[in-house]
Amino acid sequence: MPTQTPAPISPPTWDSGWLDAGDGHRLYYEQWGRPDGPVALVLHGGPGSGFTERLRSFFDPTQFRVIAFDQRGCGRSTPRGECQHNTTEHLLADIECLRHALGVQRWLVVGGSWGATLALAYATRFRAPVAGLLLRGFFWPEAKSIDEFFADRPWRQWATQLDAATRLERHAAARAWWQWELSRSGPNAETAPNLPALSEPQLDALCDRYRVQAHYLQHACWLDDANLGRGAADWSGLPIQFLHGAADRVCALAPAEHVHGWLAGSSWRAVEGAGHDPFHPAMAQAMRDALNVFAQSGRFSPNPAA
Repeated sequence: MPTQTPAPISPPTWDSGWLDAGDGHRLYYEQWGRPDGPVALVLHGGPGSGFTERLRSFFDPTQFRVIAFDQRGCGRSTPRGECQHNTTEHLLADIECLRHALGVQRWLVVGGSWGATLALAYATRFRAPVAGLLLRGFFWPEAKSIDEFFADRPWRQWATQLDAATRLERHAAARAWWQWELSRSGPNAETAPNLPALSEPQLDALCDRYRVQAHYLQHACWLDDANLGRGAADWSGLPIQFLHGAADRVCALAPAEHVHGWLAGSSWRAVEGAGHDPFHPAMAQAMRDALNVFAQSGRFSPNPAA
């Protein structure tokens, strides 16, 4: 695969604002990169995590016009942590609303983890505006996969405690969830990672993040095979690239590879040495390489016959 110098982590934002999504939800969005370049939409993970500035490092700002937004209840969108009027169906409508508001005809949709799942659900529903899909660490939103991730950890109890009467209980539940998540994110087992100290406002934000995540997981994200492209029209004309950490212990390879199998023409790459962390050096380079190839050719393979 080709390599390139990593793009700056924080290229300047030339547009940001708020989208009124209805039902009391306001979505924060921002744009950076080349205003006249091919458009890439970034869908963050979670559900509930919000956009992180570090994701900017995957994109060469001289090549792409990049758009990112915080999904309902996430990050800088308001009200943070809100689960009312917050389903996958709402998010799909929000993406289309944002596209129209920003005057985008077609875009490459880039998602990681839950963001990859949402990207495929969006392309299944709204095929015409999708120029391609780059799906990292695809999350399979079925009850079995969710329970396998948490193993014997009481995530449903944590979910209940996130709405406990006392701040202490809420923070304890969020920290327990976070610690388990971090222990699974790397390629190697780590039973009890040390958590950094967080302020009370940061812990409040963590509670809101996991409140949204619990809301989605308890409903299997309102998705099934048909919502994720199975049985849909031929996919062979759409560039689709799966990148998955070979040692991913958050989102297992087998379900993601299964989805790849029913998307005709999609490409699959297991990134050796990487787990679920998008910023593992091997995964970060794989993302940059794939985006660089797409910017040059509109495909994920430099060889049209591949």
